[in-house]
Amino acid sequence: MNELGRTATPAAFVEAAIDSRMSIRAFTQQAVPRETIAHLLQVAARAPSGTNTQPWRVYVLQGASRDALADKVCAAHDAIRANPALGAEYREEYDYYPEKWVSPYIDRRRENGWGLYGLLGIARGEKDKMHAQHQRNFRFFDAPVGLMFTLDRVMGRGSLLDYGAFLQNIMVAARGHGLHTCPQAAWNGFAKIILPHIGAGEGEMLVCGMSLGYADETAPVNSYRTPRVAAAEFTTWMD
Repeated sequence: MNELGRTATPAAFVEAAIDSRMSIRAFTQQAVPRETIAHLLQVAARAPSGTNTQPWRVYVLQGASRDALADKVCAAHDAIRANPALGAEYREEYDYYPEKWVSPYIDRRRENGWGLYGLLGIARGEKDKMHAQHQRNFRFFDAPVGLMFTLDRVMGRGSLLDYGAFLQNIMVAARGHGLHTCPQAAWNGFAKIILPHIGAGEGEMLVCGMSLGYADETAPVNSYRTPRVAAAEFTTWMD
């Protein structure tokens, strides 16, 4: 992040890290040092949590463990496509998305999906291409590091709020080291495969996954930047 120059203020560095964070969907094979990953997690642990419960638990997958998990989940993903009835065996433990979509959320979801697919040259109805692109999630978009995050089931819903702060800390801190990330709820439905693979305890549930590495700057997919509504649209001033 030193492209800001030596005269940049601390606020400028922080804001640049936040603003440059985006979901990267194509990574290089450049390795990320273990000490860098450990440092990011330690910094992220300064996230706030209710009564300082610090409910996060992190599993770092690299090399053979990463590849083996990707193979298992991709096989299940392919099997569901061949036999949709198998989808009933793979369910998320908590509702990440609403049961019924309404505006403006469904509009933003569609804008995001078709904006990304349009950039990739995937038209409506091209199910083979859609399936292949969705499965890129389960290869960590080729990132050398995969992260899985779990939460003790005894914790309340407020711990998911705490978890969001922790995850954001990781993603923003990564930018300070020239790294990029992609937070992924796509893994959640495959918890029955993931949790045994990472050795999670019986009391743990999967919160989400994340890809971590160096962005492939030549990949067209990484030119896609999602829009944001102006703060004035979601802010009410009470004088």
